[in-house]
Amino acid sequence: MISKSLIAILGLLTPAQAETVLGVAVFSRHGDRTSKHYKGYNLTNLGLQQNYDVGQDYRNIYLNSSSPKRILGISEDKVVNSQIYASAPDQAVLLNTATAFLQGLYPPLESIDQELAAQTLNNNERVIKPLSGYQYLVVHGENDDSPDTIWLKGDEECPAVTTSMKQHKESAAFKQRIDETKPFYQSFWDQLDDVYDYQQSNLSFANAYDIFDLLNVALIHNASHNGTVSAEELTQLRTLADEWEFGMAYDADDSARSIGGQTFAGGVLEQLDQIVSAQGKLKFSLLTGSYDTFLAFFGLSSLTAVTDQFYGLPDYASTMAFELFTLDTVTTFPSSAEDLRIRFFFRNGSTEGEAPRVFPLFGGQDESLSYSDFVSKLKEFAITSPEQWCGICQSRALFCQAYGALNAESQAESKSSGMSNAVAGVIGAMATLGFVGIVGLFAFYAMRRHRLANVVPSTREEKGSVSSQGSSV
Repeated sequence: MISKSLIAILGLLTPAQAETVLGVAVFSRHGDRTSKHYKGYNLTNLGLQQNYDVGQDYRNIYLNSSSPKRILGISEDKVVNSQIYASAPDQAVLLNTATAFLQGLYPPLESIDQELAAQTLNNNERVIKPLSGYQYLVVHGENDDSPDTIWLKGDEECPAVTTSMKQHKESAAFKQRIDETKPFYQSFWDQLDDVYDYQQSNLSFANAYDIFDLLNVALIHNASHNGTVSAEELTQLRTLADEWEFGMAYDADDSARSIGGQTFAGGVLEQLDQIVSAQGKLKFSLLTGSYDTFLAFFGLSSLTAVTDQFYGLPDYASTMAFELFTLDTVTTFPSSAEDLRIRFFFRNGSTEGEAPRVFPLFGGQDESLSYSDFVSKLKEFAITSPEQWCGICQSRALFCQAYGALNAESQAESKSSGMSNAVAGVIGAMATLGFVGIVGLFAFYAMRRHRLANVVPSTREEKGSVSSQGSSV
């Protein structure tokens, strides 16, 4: 059943003419979390609920049988894993984000129909799905040794990005901003003097996001901070953090700064191509990642020209959605790509009843564009292969070493028909360290990952320090 607030959403999203949605690719930020300044940070109960609520809203828009935007042929209640693709970095915050979102997208079967939650064996015994009917969905957990991690966090393990950020922080304009805002930041020492690794000298624009994050999390969860920071001060802290993070994620004159957005664009192309090439067998893709990916894509796709709001950090549980549709009412996937169109949506935060808004991409005026034009425009800046990323980044990631070894072997014009020891060694190491994360979604707090032997979990997500430039989640 659709809630009244969701009826309002659907009213806003109802197409003006007959059309059919064929598939959707969604990118989501995590919900409320503990401060990433401290190791072991994770989603709070509030954050899990936010991502669940957003998944539920997308369910009502794209899966509910009474919605005018229901995806053609998608299973409404029971998970069909071939129709759903979900991927997240192998980091607790983002894997749990996917978990919560997907449970909202496909809630427990028993809460919908107990018959759907039951199976009948050959001996006529009926077996009810355990755990109140929670459904099992596959989430691909991508660790740092997987080439597929670049589609979600292409700015990590990329020396070109690190160099670009360093140059930005050494610029005269950045140093001037530090001097201009120093008195403002110094005024918060009483609120932050209990942060174990902080000194008063740390309070500057150089740590704009970390300071905002520490105080914002404290104001949400710590009663002792009530009234210590005014609403006006928090807004100014947020605005300065917006400025700092956008400057680190995008520069029109330095393409290296936005590599995370370029690889995300390649990931979107890949997911939409899977929908088109398989004639709609894949229907809903969920990717989870960081706010810096949002910001880089906002700049690359000229969304900042539409409204200044795209210069700011997306709120917790914000989503971008790329909707593939046709202008006709159809019962089968169109045979011609000329009949396909793309529409871009952005929803800032998790407020129930707030409809995702349509925005024109690439500086255009139209709310949608043909699929071929969309692909062409996106390819102007998208990185479309891990090998391409390796070359641009000059990365020493393990899979990049494998590509380098293969290229060197090819250029050597060896007469040997076998694989060299060097190439075999690198590829063998990749096979040992690689993994496919399978997350069994029982409830918000139940998650199972299947790995190959000797996998070492990534700890990048858990690294937080006063001036670190680590994971931006």
